[in-house]
Formats: sequence, structure tokens, C-alpha cells
Amino acid sequence: MPSDLSLSPLIAATTHWLIRAYPSGGGAFQRGLVEAQARQAVTLAAWLRYPTELDAQLVALSGPGGSDRLDWITGADAADAFALPEEEQSQRAWRTWVDEVVVSWAACLLGAPALATAAQALTSTERAAAVAVAFRRLTEPGDDDRHAATLLRHPDLLAPIAELHRAALLERLGAGAGAEAAPAA
Repeated sequence: MPSDLSLSPLIAATTHWLIRAYPSGGGAFQRGLVEAQARQAVTLAAWLRYPTELDAQLVALSGPGGSDRLDWITGADAADAFALPEEEQSQRAWRTWVDEVVVSWAACLLGAPALATAAQALTSTERAAAVAVAFRRLTEPGDDDRHAATLLRHPDLLAPIAELHRAALLERLGAGAGAEAAPAA
């Protein structure tokens, strides 16, 4: 089973990217709800993407690839990072730990709680001995969760990112191309 320590930098950076790309418009409580939902989606997606300890150690050793393509798709201003002073470049170093596939899968899970439930069922059987985690904010979002994460869960806003690797997620979940769950409203 993957060690949470091996995936911690990837989960933290990928969560940070998601909450910067799809921020909450509210106060501290709503920002906390958005972060909790993003972290749950990213954690579940990372566990699906890197199901073994060896997978987790390999990505920790080689790095996940970074956020360049995601930044380009969402219009984030990261293309000129090397034109920044050295101090500001080091503040953006976290972007190298963003995993594009994990972001895409997390976007799919955020947009369709039914997929998140299927993903949780798969990872809970694989990880049962290692960790017992509830993903309620992801699988059964309440009104507060939905209100706080209006941008983070918006199907039209998530689509460009979610579609990047949706087929691979569906294959991993065993859902097949024709059994795609509908996005949440």
C-alpha cells in the first residue's frame, strides 16, 4: 500500500493547484470546505493512480511532471515563471509536484459523486489494512459543501481538465467507456 508520506508532496501540491484554479468566493469557513473537498478528491485520485508502495516511491523519486499543461489550459500565469526573480521562482517550485493525471481524475471525482463512491470502494478494498478514511465531503457533499465549492464542482469549468484523463479513470474503475456517471448538478 502506498505510504501517505511518499505521496504527501504530490497530494499537497495538487490540492494547492486545484484550490488556486477553482477558489472559493467566501470567507475562511468556505475556503476550508473547498480545501477539504479538493484534498479528498486529490487523495483518492492519487491512491488510484499510485496503488502500490513501489508506485508511490517511484513518483516521489522521479516527480509527477508539473502543472505546465494544466496552467496553459486554465489560463494560469505560470508560463513566465523563469522571467521572475529567483526568489519568486522558488515560491513556485511547488508546481513541479502537481500531477496532471491526478488533477484530471480529481476533477472527474468532484464533478460526479457516483464516480467518487466507486473510487472509494475500490481504494477501500486495496487500502483496508493500511488506512480507514471517509470521503463524505466528496461522495455525499452537503449544501454547505456545494455552496462553498461552486467553482470547484462546476461541470463546465471542470470539463477541460476532467476530459484530459477521464477514459483512464473509467478504465481504472472498471466502468468502461459506456458506463460514465453523469456530473453532479
